[in-house]
Amino acid sequence: MKKFILFFLMTMSSLSYCMEFSNQKEGVWIANHFKFHTGEVFKELKIGYITIGNPQNPAVLILHGTAGSAKGILNKDFGEELFLDGQLFNANQYFIIIPDAIGVGKSSKPSDGLRAQFPRYNYEDMVQAQYRLVSEGLGIKHLRVILGNSMGGMQTWIWGIRYPQYMDYLVPMASTPNAMSGRNWIMRKFISESIRRDPNWSDGNYQAQPKSAQFASVFYPFATTGGNQRLQFLAPTSDAADRIVNERLNAPFTMDANDYLYQWESSRDFNPGNDLEKIQAKVLAINSADDERNPPELGIMEKQMKKIKNGQLFLIPASEQTSGHSTTGQAKWWKEQLRQFLNMQN
Repeated sequence: MKKFILFFLMTMSSLSYCMEFSNQKEGVWIANHFKFHTGEVFKELKIGYITIGNPQNPAVLILHGTAGSAKGILNKDFGEELFLDGQLFNANQYFIIIPDAIGVGKSSKPSDGLRAQFPRYNYEDMVQAQYRLVSEGLGIKHLRVILGNSMGGMQTWIWGIRYPQYMDYLVPMASTPNAMSGRNWIMRKFISESIRRDPNWSDGNYQAQPKSAQFASVFYPFATTGGNQRLQFLAPTSDAADRIVNERLNAPFTMDANDYLYQWESSRDFNPGNDLEKIQAKVLAINSADDERNPPELGIMEKQMKKIKNGQLFLIPASEQTSGHSTTGQAKWWKEQLRQFLNMQN
């Protein structure tokens, strides 16, 4: 059972393990006079990032999920499956760019000092920051591929709409190009309400981290990630389930509550559905059949994909080995499908 618990914890964490790749560099670029969608302006917005490879090679932009970071992309199940010699995005043949989204990693965030006075950023702001980093900061005139997972997948749709000529291929994963709604938003609302209603939150001016933030960080992934078949396999009895829950509740919590709150609330107005016709890039959307946040039985993906000029949907079959919304965080399930897609388009 211990090995099952360990596997589950690693699957649920975007920072489980990461390695160093050849020609890997880490930095922070400053976007001057950055204007948020709220109208607020930052004189200097920090954008953390990691690059791998030679900037003279075709550029690939990789976008992480909520509460993740650029470093999390380098883990065993994702980075090692994609960036090593012989892999799909071999770092010797591509220039890989992985930004920290606003609110996480080395990018500007509420815990830098403004706390709840930090602008209530959204995905549009994140994409604008990514675009400025890539175009102004790194001097990249065109992207070969944009690939994003979960929140990164939702941002990939926005990239295709806002900058339709800037990339050749879009690969949005674990996402639906539709209004944030249904169970997905309801569960996110529970995160924000649990923190905001915590008496220790004090409108964001807490002296100690509100305990509700850690509870929410455990509750939400169990409610919306893991896959029914996989969770049943890992926890066939209540005792086994208790052990997994207790492991997560007792794990160290190093996240700032305001940062965590902002990260999840940033999805509130995501709704690209009416603008999908603007996308010019070739699209391979990848979802998993057991994705709790993007359930295929709603039929939304099929409807929305019809609006895209050149798009395909690959649905990873569910099994005891997949892990619901986390499935796409393991590149082994889709990298050959993506390889075939890219080869067919060339």
